[in-house]
Amino acid sequence: MPDGGPATDDAEDTQDVPTHTTVEELVRHRLGTALGGVRGIVESAVPTLGFTVSWITTHELKLSLVVSAGLALVLLAARVMQRTTVQFVFNSLFGIAVAAVFALRSGRAEDAFLPGLIYNAAYAVALSFSALIRWPLVGFMIGAVTGDPTSWRQDRQLLSLCTKLTWILAAPCVVRVLVQYPLWAAHQAGWLGVAKLAMGWPLQLATLAAMAWLLNRDSTPIEIPVRKGRSAAQ
Repeated sequence: MPDGGPATDDAEDTQDVPTHTTVEELVRHRLGTALGGVRGIVESAVPTLGFTVSWITTHELKLSLVVSAGLALVLLAARVMQRTTVQFVFNSLFGIAVAAVFALRSGRAEDAFLPGLIYNAAYAVALSFSALIRWPLVGFMIGAVTGDPTSWRQDRQLLSLCTKLTWILAAPCVVRVLVQYPLWAAHQAGWLGVAKLAMGWPLQLATLAAMAWLLNRDSTPIEIPVRKGRSAAQ
């Protein structure tokens, strides 16, 4: 209300309170949302599977890219017909487009997997570096909810939890690069596809299981910062 009466304060208080009361609940929810659940994971794997099977059986780069894109478009059509979010299919289509640019420019099928290698390498470096300097990236997820991006570092328990979670997130990226880079360097497009599938959602689920185990051990409350300008009496 314009006069700043009690109704306004009540509304602001309601907006400040997060849906989740603990850090563990928040992180579990955010990770599930980011992956899109089981369907989102499947939608990200199907185009890669199509590309890999097509390349192994035909060794036709353009055909394999068309098959991959065609499968993604079918998944997109299903989403549109069901009127559900198309975010994860669009992410897959964007990945296919970038992969196609790399592969078609060089004429090598293995280069379709190069963007993924670069992404995983960059993500591994960023996550590992943030954990090493004690500014773990997972912590900023908490800060985005509390409204204070850095206050979580003042809690040693919370800082330790965020650091461990960040290391767990970095681990699959490091493993993917260590396994897939030699295959890329050896021009093994077929095995690259197999490795990407094997180290995609299965490895991600293993990572989530490790994080869930860690998150289920404790219950760290989310502290809501006091709004500036309010008196101690309020």
